[in-house]
Amino acid sequence: MASTSEPAPRRRAQPGPGLRDHGDTQVPPGHLDLAVNVHPDPPPGLAQVLAGLDVTAYPDPARARDLLAARHGVTAEEVLLINGAAEAFWALAHALAPGTRAGLVHPSFTAPEAALRSAGHEVRQVLRRAEDDFVLDPDQVGEDLDVVVLGRPDNPTGRSEDVAQLRRLLRPGRLLVVDEAFAEHTGDGLGLSAERAALPGLVQVRSLTKVWGAAGLRMGYVVADAPVVRALAATLQPWPVNAVALAVLERLFAVEHRDAVEVERRRRGAVVATARTRLVAALRDRGLQVWAGEANFVLVRAPGTDLRTELLAQGVAVRRADTFPGLDRSFVRVAVHPDPTVTDRFLIALDALERPGPADRAARPR
Repeated sequence: MASTSEPAPRRRAQPGPGLRDHGDTQVPPGHLDLAVNVHPDPPPGLAQVLAGLDVTAYPDPARARDLLAARHGVTAEEVLLINGAAEAFWALAHALAPGTRAGLVHPSFTAPEAALRSAGHEVRQVLRRAEDDFVLDPDQVGEDLDVVVLGRPDNPTGRSEDVAQLRRLLRPGRLLVVDEAFAEHTGDGLGLSAERAALPGLVQVRSLTKVWGAAGLRMGYVVADAPVVRALAATLQPWPVNAVALAVLERLFAVEHRDAVEVERRRRGAVVATARTRLVAALRDRGLQVWAGEANFVLVRAPGTDLRTELLAQGVAVRRADTFPGLDRSFVRVAVHPDPTVTDRFLIALDALERPGPADRAARPR
C-alpha cells in the first residue's frame, strides 16, 4: 500500500444510494428500536472513569494502544486507535494510491464502499446470494484487485468465512481488510488475531462499541502490519480519539480489571446467544427465512412483503436491508436484545401482521 504527500487529482465519485444510510436514522420517535444493534448496558466502570477524568489535557493514546497491542499479541506499532471503526475505512481510502482497485464483498457494511468511492477509487461489488446462504466463492474475487474488504462476522448476514476461504483471497501485495466490528461477541473476542501469520496483508478493523454499549464513544482501532498502520495514521488529524474513549479503553484492558472485564464480555455474549437462539426459533416457526451467525442481530426475509414498513405501523423499527447491495425490501435486519421482554414485544407486533396460514408456512424454506 502506498500513500503520497501530493496525490494525483481524483474524480470524486459520490457514494451510491443508501451507502450512508444506517440503523440509527431509521427509528421514528416512540418506536421500539430493533434497528440499532448495540448492547443496552454501558461499559463496566463508566461512572468511575467519568468521575476521575481530566479533560484539560490533550488525549494521549499511548497507554490504550499498548494495552490493545498486548491483548492481540502484537507490537504497539501494529495498532492504530481511531474514532470508531468506520473511520478506518475513510483513512484507508485516503491512504491508498490513486488507481487502487477494491473489491467489496456484499451484502455487507456499506461504509467501506462509501469511503472508497468518495476518494475516487475503482470499486467492484462481489455479490453473494441468499440462495447460497451468502457463502463467499473466492473465485468471484478478481485477480487484479489490490484490496478486498469483507466482514467477519458479516453485517447483516452474520456469516464468518473460515480461514481456509480467506487464504484463497490472498495475493502478493494485496490487502485483506476484515471488518471485525462484531468479533467481540465471538469466542475469545480477538477475531483473526491468532491467524495473522497465515494471512499476510491482513488488516483487522475493530470496534468496542457494540458489545460494550458505547456507540457514542466511537471506540475503534486497527490491527495491521506497521507500514499499513503508519500509512493510515498519516491521513488522520492529530487527536483522532477523545479522552473519554481512551479512559474507558484503559479501564477495560488494564491489568487489574481485564479478567473481570473478560468474564463480563463472555457473559454478555452468552446472554445474546441465548436470546438469538430463541428469536431465530420463533421467526422460523412463523415461516420466515432467517440467517443467524454469532453477533447480536439476525437477517430475516419475508418474500413478497415489505416487513419493515408493516412493523413500523405496529410501533417497531427494524433495520431496512435494501440499502445493503444485493438485498431488497423483503429483507430486514433485526437486533437481538438481551431482554426477553423486548423480544416478546417484537413477536407480538409480528403476530399482529397478516401472516401466511400454517399450510403456507410449511411450504416456505427455512
